[in-house]
Amino acid sequence: MTKLDRLGRSLENLIDLSNTLQERGVDLVVLDQGIDTSSITGRMFFQILGSIAEFEHALMSERTRDGLAAARARGRTGGQKPKLGPRQVRLARDMYEEKDADGKRAHTVQHIAEEFGVTRPTIYRHLAKP
Repeated sequence: MTKLDRLGRSLENLIDLSNTLQERGVDLVVLDQGIDTSSITGRMFFQILGSIAEFEHALMSERTRDGLAAARARGRTGGQKPKLGPRQVRLARDMYEEKDADGKRAHTVQHIAEEFGVTRPTIYRHLAKP
């Protein structure tokens, strides 16, 4: 393999895997990091780098959580921006409710979607909301 952190997410998992491979007579070679578990020194480096990889993963997760919390505190949320704003939703709903002289709907959902440059499911989703 090329990098140790691709093999497992926790040191415990890496050690279990290493022990299983050793029991089966299989040595592990990590190309980019110069680790070869056929020697005792290689097994030691394997465990040290496994600990570091686990620490780096935990650190990245913590930073991500902190960043998301800071963004939420500033009023930002994840995901895509809504395709239609509140005013457009009201207009789309008014168009949908509008009747012609015969009492039928004046606009189809397809027509409304084309008018706002969105898909029919987007219009249906907004119409379903109270």
